[in-house]
Amino acid sequence: MNNEKVYSVIGLGKLGASMAAAVASRGFQVIGVDINKKAVDLLNAGHAPVHETDLENYVAANRERLRATMSHYDAVIHSDISFVIVPTPSDKRGAFSLQYAAWAFREMSRGLKDKNSYHLVVLVSTVLPGSTRYGLLPVLEKGSGKTCGPDFGLCYSPDFIALGSIIHNYLNPDFNLVGEFDRRSGDLLGEFYSQVMLNSPPCKRMTLENAELAKVALNTFVTTKIAYANMIAEICEQIPGGDVDAVTDAIGTDSRIGKQYLKGALGYGGPCFPRDNLALSFFASRMNVKAEIAETTHRSNFQWAEKIVRRLISEIKHPATVAVLGLAYKPYSDVVEESQSLYIAQALSEAGVRVIGYDPLAGNAARNEIGDRTVILDSLRECLDQADVVLITTPDPEFKALRAEDFGDKKVVVFDFWRILEKELAGKATIRYIPVGRSVDDKTNRDRLFSLWNN
Repeated sequence: MNNEKVYSVIGLGKLGASMAAAVASRGFQVIGVDINKKAVDLLNAGHAPVHETDLENYVAANRERLRATMSHYDAVIHSDISFVIVPTPSDKRGAFSLQYAAWAFREMSRGLKDKNSYHLVVLVSTVLPGSTRYGLLPVLEKGSGKTCGPDFGLCYSPDFIALGSIIHNYLNPDFNLVGEFDRRSGDLLGEFYSQVMLNSPPCKRMTLENAELAKVALNTFVTTKIAYANMIAEICEQIPGGDVDAVTDAIGTDSRIGKQYLKGALGYGGPCFPRDNLALSFFASRMNVKAEIAETTHRSNFQWAEKIVRRLISEIKHPATVAVLGLAYKPYSDVVEESQSLYIAQALSEAGVRVIGYDPLAGNAARNEIGDRTVILDSLRECLDQADVVLITTPDPEFKALRAEDFGDKKVVVFDFWRILEKELAGKATIRYIPVGRSVDDKTNRDRLFSLWNN
């Protein structure tokens, strides 16, 4: 391995900090850049600037190969490739804003201007087709006075990771996606991936615009699988013996479909998926194309959460205390952005239900987001002691480890959206266990089918 090259990572959020630590773990010197002095100081002190699985350990173990600065100029001058991982928030049109990326590119252009050797700039943040070439490249060329191609390189290369497992996902991807300005740019980035990735994944090289579209297209396809599985879960509840896990396991075995994201539970959330369908729909409309599948998926996702709320309100007997177990949008994460479990908690509170909540990582974030109407507790035990109704909204290991005795001797209703406690709770005298996505009233469901086919 050639360890002489130095890499810089612009943006030390969850993805950027994790990428910097992962690359350093492969034996390379890495410079992190952020405008947040606290993040810079933490990384220089050998600590993770953000919370992410294993990040603290990776930073500590590779401290001698990591340094951080607030100077984009410094990073460009002293590295060979710069990876730009800054926010691209949705704007009022539903598109991805380039304001933070453009600012970072302007700062980096000053380094390019004074640098004598070739430097490769790689945009990692999610953007829409045309953004890199027509929105950001002119910023680099204008600020540096140089020309892309002979003087510096440019690629668009997003990561396909999940919060909570970023480092593992980054080092072991299914493939690397490289949108290249020219062959030289793509060759240099491909060499980087061949040296850093642990699993020797294929590298898919293409134009900048095709790569930008591929990133958004992949994300929106995954959301379609999630929404589809939730539709199947709703149907399964209406047929005798209906079991979404049996159905999705079977169809997911088909190589044309695959089992990932085909579960049937709550809808998708987080900082990426909810906005990608809107962005693709916006871009398609500007290209005179109707992205009906993306629009339907987005609408279906939020309708699913609304259906769950209506069902819960109709089934919860007042007065009752409802405990929501899992407030982040997924396990192993402290992110509550677009979390459907948090939406459910808020909607129940607004309907007059007393709601309490617990999450192993996202408690503080949930408190900041949800306000005073829902009580966020620091103890799972305390949540269960107070609860008349329990909603298991994420398949967190702490919730998977629950046993019947943890719910006490009082009568309690458990809605298990991930069906992780059926073996433990089903059939218990004091527990009414409702595995969402499975039939819980076979007689009514048999009568429904009999009426349908014997009318």
